[in-house]
Amino acid sequence: MIDRRHVADLLWQAEQDVAPIDPLSQTWPTLDLADAYAIQQDNVVRRLAAGATVVGHKVGLTSVASQQLLGVDQPDFGHLLDDMVHRDGAAVPAGHYCQPRIEPEICFRLARPLRGPGVTVQDVLAATEAVAPALEIVDSRIRDWKITLVDTVADNASAAGMVHGAWTPIDQVPDLAKVTVDLFIDGQAIDSGAGEVVLGHPAEAVAWLANTLATFDAALEPGHLILPGAMTSAPFVTAGEKVEAVFSTLGPVSATFRATRAGGQS
Repeated sequence: MIDRRHVADLLWQAEQDVAPIDPLSQTWPTLDLADAYAIQQDNVVRRLAAGATVVGHKVGLTSVASQQLLGVDQPDFGHLLDDMVHRDGAAVPAGHYCQPRIEPEICFRLARPLRGPGVTVQDVLAATEAVAPALEIVDSRIRDWKITLVDTVADNASAAGMVHGAWTPIDQVPDLAKVTVDLFIDGQAIDSGAGEVVLGHPAEAVAWLANTLATFDAALEPGHLILPGAMTSAPFVTAGEKVEAVFSTLGPVSATFRATRAGGQS
């Protein structure tokens, strides 16, 4: 039997020490998805006890490429907490992360709750107040990103932070699936993509999240932020680099990764 609390402790310490650990799936070959989500929840509860607040969720593994990489056929989810959110143009402390990568995404902000089962894309769009250009900072507390599905789920779906830009009312965005993005690091074009990469439509990922949370007796609440999944590849970032994503319709969002380590919100 897996000692979930012990595994949660190891991940917690790896994050605090900025020192990744061996893959959980190798150390505990019987670790399953139920264990992994329970371990994730243990560390969310620990952060809440320390004063953090849940402000939303992220959905991962929403592109065909990312699912094929891990050999899975489903997304996963993690929690976003207030101390993970940075403003547009922030100087983000690179030393706070083990091995960070960046993903451009369309961030949703809800005006009304969403509770599954049965949530559809139309339900998501009707409940959404606005969307914003965003950069998700993903990080793995698992050494060398040698992850399987259970590794990343236990590790809060590799969530580490986010930066969002200006909000656009949802009724001013014709079709989120057609929104495009160009990703730059230090002014060099790295990759480009479109909303349709995310399960065919970013709102489909939010619907999946709401329906999946229902199995945990949880729901998405008004004001919650949701990152539905990456629109491009996820390049590594290092101290000193500036990352910018330029979205059609939604505009730009950027962050600089600075060398000094600092906790909390920038």
